[in-house]
Amino acid sequence: MFNVSCIQLTSDNNLYTNLEKTTDYILKSIRNGADLIITPENTSLFTLNHKELLEKAEPMKSNFFLDSISKISKSYKKWVLIGSLPIKLSKKLLVNRSVIFNPQGDLVNYYDKIHMFDVKLSSSEKYEESKKFKPGSKKVLVKLPWGLLGLTICYDLRFPHLYRELAKKGAIFMTVPSAFTKTTGEKHWHTLLKARAIENFCYIFAAAQTGKHYNNRQTYGHSLIVSPDGQILKEKEKGEGFIVVKIDETLPSKLRAKIPSLKGN
Repeated sequence: MFNVSCIQLTSDNNLYTNLEKTTDYILKSIRNGADLIITPENTSLFTLNHKELLEKAEPMKSNFFLDSISKISKSYKKWVLIGSLPIKLSKKLLVNRSVIFNPQGDLVNYYDKIHMFDVKLSSSEKYEESKKFKPGSKKVLVKLPWGLLGLTICYDLRFPHLYRELAKKGAIFMTVPSAFTKTTGEKHWHTLLKARAIENFCYIFAAAQTGKHYNNRQTYGHSLIVSPDGQILKEKEKGEGFIVVKIDETLPSKLRAKIPSLKGN
Protein backbone atom coordinates (compact mmCIF):
# COMPACT_ATOMS: atom_id res chain seq x y z
CA MET A 1 0.00 0.00 0.00
CA PHE A 2 1.15 3.55 -0.71
CA ASN A 3 -0.32 7.04 -0.97
CA VAL A 4 -0.56 9.00 -4.22
CA SER A 5 -1.26 12.71 -4.56
CA CYS A 6 -2.58 14.58 -7.61
CA ILE A 7 -1.99 18.33 -7.56
CA GLN A 8 -4.37 20.74 -9.30
CA LEU A 9 -3.04 24.10 -10.53
CA THR A 10 -3.95 27.23 -12.45
CA SER A 11 -0.53 27.79 -13.96
CA ASP A 12 0.37 30.94 -15.88
CA ASN A 13 3.31 32.24 -17.92
CA ASN A 14 5.54 33.01 -14.90
CA LEU A 15 7.98 30.16 -14.24
CA TYR A 16 8.89 31.44 -10.78
CA THR A 17 5.38 31.80 -9.38
CA ASN A 18 4.45 28.43 -10.88
CA LEU A 19 7.45 26.83 -9.17
CA GLU A 20 6.50 28.46 -5.88
CA LYS A 21 2.94 27.13 -6.05
CA THR A 22 4.04 23.70 -7.20
CA THR A 23 6.57 23.42 -4.39
CA ASP A 24 3.97 24.50 -1.84
CA TYR A 25 1.49 21.82 -2.91
CA ILE A 26 4.16 19.12 -3.14
CA LEU A 27 5.17 19.85 0.46
CA LYS A 28 1.52 19.88 1.59
CA SER A 29 1.00 16.53 -0.16
CA ILE A 30 4.03 15.11 1.62
CA ARG A 31 2.72 16.33 4.97
CA ASN A 32 -0.49 14.45 4.16
CA GLY A 33 1.42 11.21 3.66
CA ALA A 34 1.96 11.11 -0.10
CA ASP A 35 4.65 8.76 -1.41
CA LEU A 36 4.13 9.62 -5.09
CA ILE A 37 3.19 13.18 -6.10
CA ILE A 38 1.91 14.07 -9.58
CA THR A 39 1.42 17.55 -11.07
CA PRO A 40 -0.60 18.56 -14.18
CA GLU A 41 0.37 19.16 -17.78
CA ASN A 42 2.01 22.58 -18.32
CA THR A 43 3.04 22.79 -14.67
CA SER A 44 5.95 25.17 -15.18
CA LEU A 45 4.62 27.30 -18.03
CA PHE A 46 1.09 27.76 -19.36
CA THR A 47 0.98 29.70 -22.62
CA LEU A 48 -0.15 29.22 -26.21
CA ASN A 49 2.40 31.72 -27.48
CA HIS A 50 5.10 29.86 -29.40
CA LYS A 51 7.61 32.71 -29.15
CA GLU A 52 7.16 32.88 -25.38
CA LEU A 53 7.57 29.11 -25.07
CA LEU A 54 10.85 29.25 -26.98
CA GLU A 55 12.09 32.17 -24.89
CA LYS A 56 11.25 30.70 -21.50
CA ALA A 57 11.71 26.95 -21.99
CA GLU A 58 15.06 25.42 -21.05
CA PRO A 59 16.95 22.24 -21.98
CA MET A 60 16.91 19.30 -19.58
CA LYS A 61 20.54 19.72 -18.51
CA SER A 62 20.17 23.34 -17.42
CA ASN A 63 16.60 23.53 -16.17
CA PHE A 64 16.12 25.43 -12.92
CA PHE A 65 12.54 24.18 -12.52
CA LEU A 66 13.56 20.52 -12.69
CA ASP A 67 16.63 21.13 -10.54
CA SER A 68 14.37 22.53 -7.81
CA ILE A 69 12.02 19.54 -7.97
CA SER A 70 14.97 17.14 -7.85
CA LYS A 71 16.13 18.74 -4.60
CA ILE A 72 12.67 18.34 -3.06
CA SER A 73 12.50 14.66 -4.07
CA LYS A 74 15.89 14.05 -2.51
CA SER A 75 15.25 16.06 0.66
CA TYR A 76 11.93 14.36 1.44
CA LYS A 77 12.74 10.99 -0.20
CA LYS A 78 9.62 10.95 -2.38
CA TRP A 79 8.73 10.09 -5.95
CA VAL A 80 7.66 13.22 -7.86
CA LEU A 81 6.31 13.37 -11.40
CA ILE A 82 6.09 16.76 -13.09
CA GLY A 83 3.14 16.14 -15.39
CA SER A 84 4.67 18.13 -18.19
CA LEU A 85 6.78 21.13 -19.02
CA PRO A 86 8.19 22.48 -22.29
CA ILE A 87 11.71 21.26 -22.91
CA LYS A 88 13.90 22.98 -25.50
CA LEU A 89 15.73 20.62 -27.85
CA SER A 90 17.12 23.39 -30.05
CA LYS A 91 16.54 27.07 -30.82
CA LYS A 92 13.29 26.27 -32.62
CA LEU A 93 12.31 22.84 -31.33
CA LEU A 94 10.31 21.93 -28.22
CA VAL A 95 8.78 18.80 -26.69
CA ASN A 96 5.99 18.53 -24.14
CA ARG A 97 7.71 16.32 -21.56
CA SER A 98 6.65 14.45 -18.43
CA VAL A 99 9.55 13.91 -15.98
CA ILE A 100 9.80 11.66 -12.92
CA PHE A 101 12.27 11.77 -10.02
CA ASN A 102 12.99 9.02 -7.50
CA PRO A 103 13.53 9.52 -3.73
CA GLN A 104 17.25 10.06 -4.34
CA GLY A 105 16.45 13.05 -6.54
CA ASP A 106 17.53 11.23 -9.70
CA LEU A 107 15.68 11.84 -12.95
CA VAL A 108 14.83 8.21 -13.71
CA ASN A 109 12.81 8.64 -16.90
CA TYR A 110 10.78 10.99 -19.05
CA TYR A 111 8.01 10.80 -21.64
CA ASP A 112 7.37 13.11 -24.59
CA LYS A 113 3.70 13.55 -25.47
CA ILE A 114 2.93 11.48 -28.55
CA HIS A 115 -0.48 12.76 -29.66
CA MET A 116 -0.64 16.46 -30.53
CA PHE A 117 -3.80 18.40 -29.66
CA ASP A 118 -4.74 19.77 -33.08
CA VAL A 119 -8.46 20.49 -32.91
CA LYS A 120 -11.05 23.08 -33.89
CA LEU A 121 -13.76 23.09 -31.23
CA SER A 122 -15.53 26.18 -32.58
CA SER A 123 -14.89 29.25 -34.72
CA SER A 124 -13.29 30.91 -31.70
CA GLU A 125 -11.57 27.93 -30.02
CA LYS A 126 -8.90 25.96 -31.81
CA TYR A 127 -5.54 24.48 -30.83
CA GLU A 128 -2.51 23.57 -32.96
CA GLU A 129 -0.06 21.85 -30.66
CA SER A 130 1.91 20.33 -33.52
CA LYS A 131 3.02 23.83 -34.56
CA LYS A 132 4.68 24.28 -31.17
CA PHE A 133 5.93 20.83 -30.20
CA LYS A 134 7.64 17.84 -31.75
CA PRO A 135 5.60 14.71 -30.96
CA GLY A 136 7.23 11.90 -29.00
CA SER A 137 7.51 8.36 -30.32
CA LYS A 138 8.42 6.18 -27.34
CA LYS A 139 6.09 4.49 -24.88
CA VAL A 140 7.50 4.80 -21.37
CA LEU A 141 7.21 2.62 -18.27
CA VAL A 142 8.70 3.45 -14.87
CA LYS A 143 9.48 0.82 -12.24
CA LEU A 144 8.12 1.98 -8.89
CA PRO A 145 8.46 0.05 -5.62
CA TRP A 146 4.78 -0.86 -5.97
CA GLY A 147 4.63 -1.83 -9.66
CA LEU A 148 5.00 -0.46 -13.18
CA LEU A 149 3.77 3.03 -14.03
CA GLY A 150 2.79 3.99 -17.59
CA LEU A 151 3.28 7.63 -18.60
CA THR A 152 0.84 9.54 -20.82
CA ILE A 153 -0.22 13.18 -21.19
CA CYS A 154 -3.67 14.76 -21.71
CA TYR A 155 -4.79 14.25 -25.35
CA ASP A 156 -3.18 10.78 -25.28
CA LEU A 157 -6.28 9.84 -23.29
CA ARG A 158 -8.30 9.60 -26.52
CA PHE A 159 -6.05 6.87 -27.94
CA PRO A 160 -6.87 3.64 -26.06
CA HIS A 161 -4.28 1.55 -27.91
CA LEU A 162 -1.51 3.42 -26.06
CA TYR A 163 -2.92 2.41 -22.68
CA ARG A 164 -3.51 -1.14 -23.87
CA GLU A 165 0.10 -1.49 -24.95
CA LEU A 166 1.36 -0.11 -21.63
CA ALA A 167 -0.94 -2.45 -19.71
CA LYS A 168 0.18 -5.46 -21.76
CA LYS A 169 3.76 -4.56 -20.87
CA GLY A 170 2.82 -4.74 -17.19
CA ALA A 171 1.65 -1.24 -16.19
CA ILE A 172 -0.82 -1.29 -13.30
CA PHE A 173 -0.82 2.50 -12.82
CA MET A 174 -1.21 5.19 -15.51
CA THR A 175 -0.58 8.91 -15.19
CA VAL A 176 -2.69 11.35 -17.23
CA PRO A 177 -1.49 14.86 -16.30
CA SER A 178 -3.73 17.21 -18.24
CA ALA A 179 -4.85 20.67 -19.23
CA PHE A 180 -8.21 19.55 -20.61
CA THR A 181 -10.28 22.40 -21.98
CA LYS A 182 -13.48 23.28 -20.16
CA THR A 183 -15.37 22.56 -23.39
CA THR A 184 -14.17 18.98 -23.84
CA GLY A 185 -13.78 18.26 -20.13
CA GLU A 186 -17.45 18.78 -19.41
CA LYS A 187 -18.34 16.29 -22.14
CA HIS A 188 -15.68 13.58 -21.98
CA TRP A 189 -13.17 13.78 -19.08
CA HIS A 190 -14.79 11.47 -16.53
CA THR A 191 -15.98 8.95 -19.11
CA LEU A 192 -12.61 8.63 -20.83
CA LEU A 193 -10.64 8.24 -17.60
CA LYS A 194 -13.02 5.60 -16.24
CA ALA A 195 -12.93 3.75 -19.56
CA ARG A 196 -9.11 3.61 -19.63
CA ALA A 197 -9.13 2.30 -16.05
CA ILE A 198 -11.77 -0.38 -16.63
CA GLU A 199 -10.59 -1.70 -19.98
CA ASN A 200 -7.04 -2.19 -18.64
CA PHE A 201 -7.82 -2.85 -14.96
CA CYS A 202 -5.32 -0.20 -13.91
CA TYR A 203 -5.27 2.80 -11.60
CA ILE A 204 -5.53 6.20 -13.27
CA PHE A 205 -3.81 9.21 -11.70
CA ALA A 206 -5.05 12.35 -13.48
CA ALA A 207 -3.72 15.67 -12.15
CA ALA A 208 -5.27 18.63 -13.97
CA GLN A 209 -5.09 22.32 -14.69
CA THR A 210 -8.19 24.24 -13.60
CA GLY A 211 -10.01 27.53 -13.97
CA LYS A 212 -9.44 30.68 -16.00
CA HIS A 213 -5.82 31.33 -16.86
CA TYR A 214 -4.08 34.66 -17.49
CA ASN A 215 -4.67 34.33 -21.27
CA ASN A 216 -8.42 33.69 -20.75
CA ARG A 217 -8.09 30.02 -21.63
CA GLN A 218 -10.28 27.87 -19.38
CA THR A 219 -9.32 24.41 -18.19
CA TYR A 220 -11.67 21.88 -16.66
CA GLY A 221 -10.00 20.80 -13.42
CA HIS A 222 -11.60 17.75 -11.77
CA SER A 223 -8.34 15.98 -10.95
CA LEU A 224 -9.21 12.32 -10.43
CA ILE A 225 -7.79 9.17 -8.94
CA VAL A 226 -9.67 6.19 -10.42
CA SER A 227 -9.54 2.57 -9.30
CA PRO A 228 -8.96 -0.35 -11.72
CA ASP A 229 -12.69 -1.10 -11.68
CA GLY A 230 -13.65 2.46 -12.62
CA GLN A 231 -14.53 3.81 -9.19
CA ILE A 232 -13.64 7.45 -8.58
CA LEU A 233 -11.66 7.25 -5.36
CA LYS A 234 -11.22 11.00 -4.98
CA GLU A 235 -11.87 14.14 -7.02
CA LYS A 236 -10.78 17.76 -6.80
CA GLU A 237 -13.55 19.50 -8.71
CA LYS A 238 -12.22 23.06 -8.95
CA GLY A 239 -9.67 25.44 -7.51
CA GLU A 240 -6.03 24.81 -6.81
CA GLY A 241 -5.08 22.16 -4.28
CA PHE A 242 -4.45 18.43 -4.08
CA ILE A 243 -6.00 15.06 -3.32
CA VAL A 244 -4.38 12.06 -1.62
CA VAL A 245 -5.54 8.43 -1.83
CA LYS A 246 -4.19 5.15 -0.42
CA ILE A 247 -3.53 2.69 -3.23
CA ASP A 248 -3.71 -1.12 -3.05
CA GLU A 249 -1.26 -2.25 -5.69
CA THR A 250 -2.55 -5.86 -5.54
CA LEU A 251 -5.99 -4.95 -6.92
CA PRO A 252 -5.14 -4.79 -10.65
CA SER A 253 -3.77 -8.34 -10.73
CA LYS A 254 -6.81 -9.65 -8.82
CA LEU A 255 -9.21 -8.06 -11.32
CA ARG A 256 -7.14 -9.19 -14.31
CA ALA A 257 -7.22 -12.77 -12.98
CA LYS A 258 -11.02 -12.69 -12.74
CA ILE A 259 -11.55 -11.14 -16.18
CA PRO A 260 -8.49 -11.90 -18.36
CA SER A 261 -9.35 -9.39 -21.08
CA LEU A 262 -5.74 -8.19 -21.39
CA LYS A 263 -4.87 -11.56 -22.92
CA GLY A 264 -6.95 -10.72 -25.97
CA ASN A 265 -6.19 -8.27 -28.74
